[in-house]
Amino acid sequence: MKYTSQAVAKPYFIFALILLAGEILFGLLMAIQYVYGDFLFPLIPFNVLRMVHTNLLIVLLLFGFMGATYYLIPEEAERELWSPKLAMVTFWVFLVAGVATILGYLFVPYATLTEITFNELLPTMGREFLEQPLPTKVGIVLVVVSYIVNTGMTVLKGRRTVITTVLLTGLLGLAVFFLFAFYVPDNLVMDKFFWWFTVHLWVEATWELIMGAILAFVLIKVTGVDREHIDKWLYLIIAMTMVSGILGTGHHFFYMGAPEYWLWIGSISSAVEPLPFFLMILFAFTMARDRKIQHDNEMALTWAKGTAVMAFIGAGVWGFFHTLAPVNMYTHGTQLTAAHGHLSFYGAYVMIVFTVISYAMPILRGRPHGNCKKAQNVELTSFWMMNIGMMGLTLALSAAGIVQIIDSRVGTDLIGFMESAESISSIFVIRAGFGVLVLLGLFTYFYSFFVKEEA
Repeated sequence: MKYTSQAVAKPYFIFALILLAGEILFGLLMAIQYVYGDFLFPLIPFNVLRMVHTNLLIVLLLFGFMGATYYLIPEEAERELWSPKLAMVTFWVFLVAGVATILGYLFVPYATLTEITFNELLPTMGREFLEQPLPTKVGIVLVVVSYIVNTGMTVLKGRRTVITTVLLTGLLGLAVFFLFAFYVPDNLVMDKFFWWFTVHLWVEATWELIMGAILAFVLIKVTGVDREHIDKWLYLIIAMTMVSGILGTGHHFFYMGAPEYWLWIGSISSAVEPLPFFLMILFAFTMARDRKIQHDNEMALTWAKGTAVMAFIGAGVWGFFHTLAPVNMYTHGTQLTAAHGHLSFYGAYVMIVFTVISYAMPILRGRPHGNCKKAQNVELTSFWMMNIGMMGLTLALSAAGIVQIIDSRVGTDLIGFMESAESISSIFVIRAGFGVLVLLGLFTYFYSFFVKEEA
C-alpha cells in the first residue's frame, strides 16, 4: 500500500461481501416462496424476506462505497486518511446497527418493532426500502456524516482532483437526499413524491457519481491512461447523469396523482438516461484500448469493463423498456420492474464494488501486482457465473412480466393476479435456478482469495 491508512478499507470490503452472500440467499428464499407459497411460513413471511433482501442490498453497497472511498482517497489526496480511527469506529457502529436491524426484522413483528424503537416520536417506518427503525435511520445519518467529514478533511488537507470532487459531490447528495426518509407527509401523493427523492435520487443520481469516480480511479490504475483524458470523460458522463437523472425522477410520478406534465417530463428525461451508461461503455473500452501499461491484475480491468456493459444493459436498456408513460401504464408493478431492478443494481453498483475490491484487495493482502494467474482464472470463472446467472434471472423475470401483462392488462379475456401468478410458476423455477448460479459464482469468487500459484 502507498499509504498505511488505506488498510481501513479491508474490513469494509470483507463485510460488504458477507452481506452480499446474505442478500443473495434471502433472494433465493423469496424465489422459492414464489413457487411454494407456504415455504418457511409463518417462520419468515415473504414480506419479511423481501425487507431483509432489499435492506441488505442497501447496506452492502454503502459498506462497499465506504471501503472504496477510504482506499482511493489517500492516493488521490496524496496523504494519509484524516482519521483512520474514526473510520474504524464508523465501521463497527454501522456493523452493529445494521446487524441489529436485520435481526429485528427477522425475530420481532414489525408492528412491535415500531413500538419499541420510538416510531411514535417521529413516524418514519413502514415505507418500502426505508423500513429502518428511527434509531437506525439516525445511526445512518451519523455514520454518513462521519464518513463525509473524514473524506472531506482528507481532501481539503491534500491534493484535489476531479475524482475526489465528483466523489464528494455524490457523498453529499447521498446524505442530503436521505434526510427525506424522515419526512412522512399525511397526504399519500405527497408522501410518494418526496419518498422518491431518496429512493430515485440515490440510485439514479448521487450513487452514479460515486460509481463514476470509483470506475475512473480503477481505470487510471490499471491502464495508465493520462488523468486529463479520463477527467474529460468523467465530466461528460456526470453532466448527462445529472441532467437526465434528476428530471428522470418524473417517471415515478406517472400514475400516483401528480400533475399530468410529469408524463412528458418523466418520459423525455428518462429516455435520455441510457446515454450516460452507454458513454461508460465507451469510456471503459476506450481506456482499455489506449492503455499505456500492462497491469498484472487483468481481472480488475475485466470487472471495470463488465460494470460498464452490465450497467448499460440493466439500468439503460431494461430501464428504457418501460420508462415511457404509455408503455409504463401496462408494465408498472409487473415482474418487468423487478427484472430492471435486479440487473441495474447488480450491473451498476454490485459490480463496481467487485471492481474496486478486485483491484484493491490483493494490494491490501500484500500482493501489489494482483493475484496470481491461477487465482485470476478462478475469479474469471466466478465473473461469468454471476453475470450469466444475473442475465438468466433477468430474462426469466422479463418473461414473467410479459405473461402478466398479457394475462391481466391487455386484451379482453383477462384473469386475476393469483391466476396469473399460477401461470408463471414454472418461470419462477427457472429464475430460482439462475439465482443458485449467482450464489455459486459468489462462492467461487470467495474461493479465488485462497488460490495460490503452484510452485
